[in-house]
Order: sequence, then structure tokens, then C-alpha cells
Amino acid sequence: MISGKTTLIAHLGYPTEAFKAPMIYNPWFDQQGIDAVVVPMGVKPEDYAAMLASLARLTNLRGALVTMPHKIATMALVDEVTPTARIAGACNAILLRPDGTLLGDQFDGAGFVRGVERKGRLFQGTRVLVSGTGGVGSAIAASIAAAGAAEIALFDVSEASAQALAERLRAHYPQLGVRTGSKDPAGFDVVVNATPLGMKEGDPLPFDVERIDPRTFVGEVVMKSEYTPLLQAAKAKGCAVQVGTDMLFEMIPAYLEFFGFGSATPEALRAVAQLRY
Repeated sequence: MISGKTTLIAHLGYPTEAFKAPMIYNPWFDQQGIDAVVVPMGVKPEDYAAMLASLARLTNLRGALVTMPHKIATMALVDEVTPTARIAGACNAILLRPDGTLLGDQFDGAGFVRGVERKGRLFQGTRVLVSGTGGVGSAIAASIAAAGAAEIALFDVSEASAQALAERLRAHYPQLGVRTGSKDPAGFDVVVNATPLGMKEGDPLPFDVERIDPRTFVGEVVMKSEYTPLLQAAKAKGCAVQVGTDMLFEMIPAYLEFFGFGSATPEALRAVAQLRY
């Protein structure tokens, strides 16, 4: 029940129809007796800077979850970013501090990597292809590098975006092999779709699934459906997969600590979640 004492957490992105976080956080808050609520707020890119400045003036706001397409833009709109966010080049969390300043952090990559490794696929020494080098793809690539991958191939429709991420990765992980320019999934241990492909009916697949080896692990960030067309095709080939919401369940404990709400396990969150697709 929302009251005058309820603490707000904005969920910022556009469009909002595929948002899943409110169906995980809000049941957990209710179960824990925490008077807080995650509220989806659809904001177009051209309105985002002005809206965030206004939102930060709310006295009952704790912060915000940030999703596509605002993760990269957020970097320039907060007062301070953590080293993790700086390497990723994107923020997916904003904390409104008591002095009114905004701190940006990044949990996408950690959530993705924890989910994959809890399924038994370790990144140490692996070859990984990440398609999509926007906010979420950059964060995932940074965390995969930190987890000890031997090589990361990056692809984006904007080669400049892929090159910029490659340079950041090389600067922080000089022993890591980094290349750009191809999304051919052949020969990789793990392939990751970090693009929006799969959110709309009729989207092309982000990879040529015929070129994916059955031993390859396929990860997804799109949450429009549990098993996107990519994951259905990968499963049909015998690949192990990770659905988009697994990343959410793995990163939410870090979010809760960031916002000062204690912690939770992915299992406890799953037990109360009310996901709908």
C-alpha cells in the first residue's frame, strides 16, 4: 500500500512495457515490510536530462534504476560515478544522497556473470562474443573481462561504439585479447546478445544460429519473453542458455544494498516475484 511515507525508486527507460523489475522488487518489499516502491517511468531520450534534474528534487526519492536507452547518457548527468561504471561507460543505478548529489553505479555486468557462473560455466580463459556495446553490453563485457576471459570480440552497428569499448577494456585489461567488427558466433565459448533485437515481433536474430556450436553458452538480455527467438533457436541446437531475467535476479541483491534496503538472495527474490510476460 503506497502512503505518504513511501520511499520511491524510479525505474527510468523507454519504452516501459517490457520492464520486469517492479514485479520482483515490489513483492519483496511487501514481504519484508519495507515501505518502498519501484515505479516505471517512461522517458524519451530528448527529455531525459531535464526529467532527471527535476526528479532529483523529490524529497521522498531514494534513487533510480536506469535501463535502455539512458544508461550511457546517465554518466554525464550524475555528480559522481563508481570505478565499475567508469569502465563500463554506463550507469544502471542512481543513488540520491542526503546532500542532494547523485551517485551512479553499474550492476548489469556483475548480474550477468554471476548468473552464468552459477550455472557452471566459468569465464576464466574463455573466448566470448558480445553483440551490442551500449550500456548493458559494455557493462557485461567489463565484468566478463574481470572474470578472466582470454578474448572478447565486440560487435555493434556503430563501429565507433565498439572501438571505444575495446579501448577502455585494453586500458584496464592489457592481457585481454579484444577485437571488433564481426558478429559471427563460430568458435566462441559464450555468445551474448546485448542488443534490443528480440523486443519486437519480426526482429531478425542477432546471430546466425547455424554458426553457433552446440557446446556454446548463449546469454540474453532481452526480457520481452522468457525464451526469446534467439534462446529458442539456441536451445534447439542443444546450447545451454541464460534468460534475460536471470541477470536481474542476480544483480538485485547488489541494488538493494546500494539503496540501503539490506540484502536478499536470488532464491528469496524468485520465491516472491510475480513476473508476467
